[in-house]
Order: sequence, then structure tokens, then C-alpha cells
Amino acid sequence: MGTEPHGHAPPKASWGTAASATLHCLTGCAIGEILGLVIATWLGWTAAPSIALAVLLAFFFGYLLTLVPLRRRGLDWRTAIRLALAADTVSIIVMEIVDNGVMLAVPGAMDAALTSALFWGALALSLLVAFLVTTPINKWIIGRGKGHAVVHRYH
Repeated sequence: MGTEPHGHAPPKASWGTAASATLHCLTGCAIGEILGLVIATWLGWTAAPSIALAVLLAFFFGYLLTLVPLRRRGLDWRTAIRLALAADTVSIIVMEIVDNGVMLAVPGAMDAALTSALFWGALALSLLVAFLVTTPINKWIIGRGKGHAVVHRYH
């Protein structure tokens, strides 16, 4: 493996590292996804605007969970935003495609009431599948010194 520009070797791309990075990203995505779908369902929105709101909030909270610790470490906004974008974008994109795809694939899930086991079961399933699909992708990305590897030295 090569070294990063500042002489730091990329972190080891173990399954544990990949799972940890994916779980971090999934947490932000889940907050946004759940909040977005709950708001949209409560407002009676159809699938397309519901998904749009969920995806928007998933990106917001996904990046926020990376930005806050970077800012606490003293990084300026520009650097912190650049690092968050580099660390999380691919992971969030994959998760959002997968979890929204699962929600759409489960019959009735997007139209289910907030009090429905179907809604919450499909949402839990969608997040689990997103985690399982995204973890090997993150492992591959981290092993190349990209993705969450770019913020690893700030943790």
C-alpha cells in the first residue's frame, strides 16, 4: 500500500474498520431516513417526495455526524466540509439507493401508517440490507486510502 500525501499510511482495511465506518455512516443516514419518512408519512405525501425528503435528510445527518467531531478537533469549516464530503459521499449514496430500493420493493411499505409493523419492519430491513451492501464497498474504499480513511487520523 502507498502512503497518503502527508506521510500517513492508509488505515488497515479490515472488516471491523469497514463495519465501523459503515455503522457511523448508517447512523446519520438512519436518522435522516427515519425522520424524513416519518414526516412525509405524517403529511400524507406520495412515494417520490417522501423519498426525496428522506434522502435529503440522510445526507444532512450523515455529513453532520462527521462534521461535528472534525470541528471539535479544531478544523475550519472549509476543511471539515471537504473531509466530510470525501469520507461519506459514496457510502451515503450506496446506502440511500439500497434502503430506498428496499422500501419501494416491499409491497405497501411506502403507504403504511406510522403505527404499522409493516412500515417499521420494512424500514429496519432496508437499513440492514444497506449496511450489508455498503460494508464491503467501504472496505474496498478504505483500503485505497479513500472514504472514511481520510478522516481516520482525526478520530
